[in-house]
Amino acid sequence: MKKQHSISNQAHSSRRNFLRNTALAAAGFYIVPRHVLGKGFIAPSDKLQIAGIGAGGKGQSDIAAFYKSGKADIAFLCDVDDRQAVKTRKDFPNAKYYKDFREMLDKEHKNIDAVSVSTPDHMHAPQALAAMQLNKHVYVQKPLTHDIYEARMLTKAAHEYKVVTQMGNQGASGDGVRQLVDWYNAGLLGDVHTVYCYTDRPVWPQGIGWPTKKGTIPPELDFNLWLGTAPLKDYVDGLLPFNWRGWWDYGTGALGDMACHIMAPAFAVLNLGYPISAECSVATRYTQPWTRAQYPESCPIASHITLTFKQEGRKKPELKLHWMDGGIRPERPAELGPNEMMGDGGNGTIFIGTKGSMMCGTYGAIPNLLPTSRTKEKVVKQTIARVPGSAEGHYAAWVEAAIAGYGSDKANELSSRFDVAGPLTESVLMGNLAIRSYDIQKNGATPGRGIKLLWDGPNMKITNFDEANQFVKREYRAF
Repeated sequence: MKKQHSISNQAHSSRRNFLRNTALAAAGFYIVPRHVLGKGFIAPSDKLQIAGIGAGGKGQSDIAAFYKSGKADIAFLCDVDDRQAVKTRKDFPNAKYYKDFREMLDKEHKNIDAVSVSTPDHMHAPQALAAMQLNKHVYVQKPLTHDIYEARMLTKAAHEYKVVTQMGNQGASGDGVRQLVDWYNAGLLGDVHTVYCYTDRPVWPQGIGWPTKKGTIPPELDFNLWLGTAPLKDYVDGLLPFNWRGWWDYGTGALGDMACHIMAPAFAVLNLGYPISAECSVATRYTQPWTRAQYPESCPIASHITLTFKQEGRKKPELKLHWMDGGIRPERPAELGPNEMMGDGGNGTIFIGTKGSMMCGTYGAIPNLLPTSRTKEKVVKQTIARVPGSAEGHYAAWVEAAIAGYGSDKANELSSRFDVAGPLTESVLMGNLAIRSYDIQKNGATPGRGIKLLWDGPNMKITNFDEANQFVKREYRAF
């Protein structure tokens, strides 16, 4: 495929070298020792100089939120699609604009303090790591990464390069999550043994075959750069700017879109580590003459994942975390009145313990004890500090922490620093590993269907079904 914009041989050479040095080669990540890179750039002003990779959609609102903190300047913008960047470029006319993030980092790294990554899931890790290896603080939209291996490497890289990190699941900094933690710490639930997480997503096409009709690449889009590390394919209409979420090459489905919001309260409350097993059931489409259609390139239309965790403490029971999407919902808790809303209607998290239960909606919002009459009755001691501000507090906290620097109290207290976001993302992606393993064909049979995958978290390996390990780490296309 020809690139949409020609560049000089010198530029090609520079980008190839940068590609190699920032670990985007198909062989996988390679973390360069920090002493090789030298000391990071320190801004002469009090404001953080931010470069935004991904200027449209969620990137647009992220960039606006950083600026709203009053302690950040938007110095550079980057987007492979000029159409998506129109409003942000208008809002920040002094920000220099690039299409290729590698070129921007290569030319401007001395003038950048921090980088925001809000691009399709398959490019999060390559772009974030490239910035981290230049000692830039990073804010990365959820899910943190596309693959389990990438999440582990970014968590490690945060300490290797001594940078301040935050994932973009803004509800993690909300008061709702902290109220749930306070109730649990007060012993109102006893030992939690079951958690239900559910969403009405997807609201984009899934469970379908890849379109057979080739589309025409818009002149404003560099599709080769958009594909990035993903396999080379023809452009198809409707893929951008949103429906890529339903294709495994680029997105992570309903789990990737919503679980970092909806599962995050469980991780904050219960301090969960790596799951020890995963199993699933999935819904697929039926086609005439009523045969079950399998579309391995696309996420399913609905799924139910069960992750099992060992909780710290010998007397604590194993915990089952159920994830349901595509409109599948758990049974209403018996303590919830028939006319009361469960979660926020379409999404929610329910905790069931030996002494009581509680629930919340997306982002940990609308926290309630069950029955809900207990919510106002049970005023407990505050055990976790609140983050100032509403949704913008998540952004402002990262900006302030980046200014304070790696190792500062502000940095160590971030709600979704990679030490927190990395293990959460790995658990989210374990669900997708189970889904993708569900219909693996071997010798005409489907050995992945219906089995429980046993997970060795520290070594990132399925121990009882080796074919599933192909989904732990993907190979990158050189672009």
